[in-house]
Amino acid sequence: MTSVSSSVRAPARGPVTRAGEPVTTLRRSLAPDALRARLLPPAAAVPRLAWLAPLLVVVLGGVLRFHGLSHPDAIVFDETYYVKDSYSLLRYGYERQWPEGADELFVAGTPPEALSGPSYVVHPPVGKWLIAGGMWLVGAEDPVGWRFSSALFGTLSIALVCAAGWLLFRSLTVATLAGLFTAVDGLHLVQSRLAMLDVFLMFFVLLAFVLLLLDRRDGRRRLVARLGVPPDRRVPEAQLARRLAWGPWLGVRWWRIAAGAACGLAVGVKWSALFLVAGLGVLTVLWDLNARRTAGIRHWFPAAVLKDGVPAFLAVVGTGAVVYVLTWTGWLASTGAYDRRWAQEHPGEGVLWLPAPLRSLWAYHSSAYGFHSGLGTEHSYEALPWLWLTLGRPTSYFYEAPEQGAAGCAVENCSQAILNIGNPLLWWTGIAAVLVAAWLWAVRRDWRWGALLGVFAAGYLPWYLYPERTMYYFYALPVQPFLMLMLAGMLGLVLGRPEDSVRRRRAGLLVVGVFTAAALLLSAHFAPVWYAETVPYGQWRERMWFAAWI
Repeated sequence: MTSVSSSVRAPARGPVTRAGEPVTTLRRSLAPDALRARLLPPAAAVPRLAWLAPLLVVVLGGVLRFHGLSHPDAIVFDETYYVKDSYSLLRYGYERQWPEGADELFVAGTPPEALSGPSYVVHPPVGKWLIAGGMWLVGAEDPVGWRFSSALFGTLSIALVCAAGWLLFRSLTVATLAGLFTAVDGLHLVQSRLAMLDVFLMFFVLLAFVLLLLDRRDGRRRLVARLGVPPDRRVPEAQLARRLAWGPWLGVRWWRIAAGAACGLAVGVKWSALFLVAGLGVLTVLWDLNARRTAGIRHWFPAAVLKDGVPAFLAVVGTGAVVYVLTWTGWLASTGAYDRRWAQEHPGEGVLWLPAPLRSLWAYHSSAYGFHSGLGTEHSYEALPWLWLTLGRPTSYFYEAPEQGAAGCAVENCSQAILNIGNPLLWWTGIAAVLVAAWLWAVRRDWRWGALLGVFAAGYLPWYLYPERTMYYFYALPVQPFLMLMLAGMLGLVLGRPEDSVRRRRAGLLVVGVFTAAALLLSAHFAPVWYAETVPYGQWRERMWFAAWI
């Protein structure tokens, strides 16, 4: 595009406006239609019935997550912490200690009374409040009550994946494939069926991403509306040039504020969300930089920093911080929560400019941060980040060996297990999708692949900074949807473009169809170790063909 300064010095002569003024290159560049063509993707026409495809995928995901949710009738893995903490929040507003044998009493359907002393917990309360919401709705006497919210938010996250796929690629096929892969993947499925925190962390990160995609589209529409000038409108050339110097302020970005609230809730589930929030914040500013540059604004970088970047920081970080503090309302409103009276007991210590309740909260956070930083206890299912993508060390949450004649066991030795192993075909092919995304972003500068790759990197790479910390495979759950989106996008390339030959598109359809069918068959193969079904011991071992240490 011709620079603004050259356009002002030597306007191109051509058609004239109604006022008799020439339609210069500058006027053409500010025409709303021209701006819209540069900044916004063309509208995609989709038959109404086609929207049934992602809807059916979401329904399938819900059925898979709610089916047999009460099995196993046991406190599984870290449910031992979150079931009791959540019930304590529901009853008292903060976490309390529990008597010996509390797990057995929950399983028996008779939750006991908590002890009077507060419990020291190291994760914020949002995920536990959501688990408590399921208990309030369904009851705390049954595993369905403990796991209801996980299944609900896991199902809703599939809908968000479909929405993200559509907003990114404007392809209902890609959106449906991304949702389907998320729905049938073992890591996502298992985490959606247990009362643990990671499914909520994943949900709010994904929600923030979708909201920022909506903000990106809305921001560009505002830029077109506030910057554009119809060619037949009588505006002096010098005024047009001034308009393009810095560009307009785009007003209050409500989608971005909503994304900030989602980020605050994500951090309110687990602090590891901070890396992802930082990545999302950088993304949204980069999108604004690119929008102003593409629109032809002369000082696009400082304009984007001042007019978009500063408000973006306030919207995402400011709103997120306020929402995060509000998630501690139960702790702040109490008098007996752990460290609640720290400020009164330690006068003259801590962050003195904060009010006493917030000073106590800061001290609690400092203590919890020290716990997380020094967490290095060995565990048999520990998995460092380089094992996550290769499924090198899935987590075994539950195992029993029913005797013959018990729990449907018809042979001498049977097994029941919950293993959060992802679908190998999806994850191993996902590695290739990450490489394709990196190439497309580096060579073609395709923002869609850069966005997915950026969020994936923000949620995955920081874990390499803490090699001494105890980590598990399920820490990969927040980036799993972005891996599935990259995989679906790669398959969208395999399908081909509308202008490709019929033969080329048929070949692509065959490849994608065979891949999808293989993924579904492999998910069915692993389903027994996702649902703790009773299978002969030999069949259980056979499903662990790549993990001989199990």
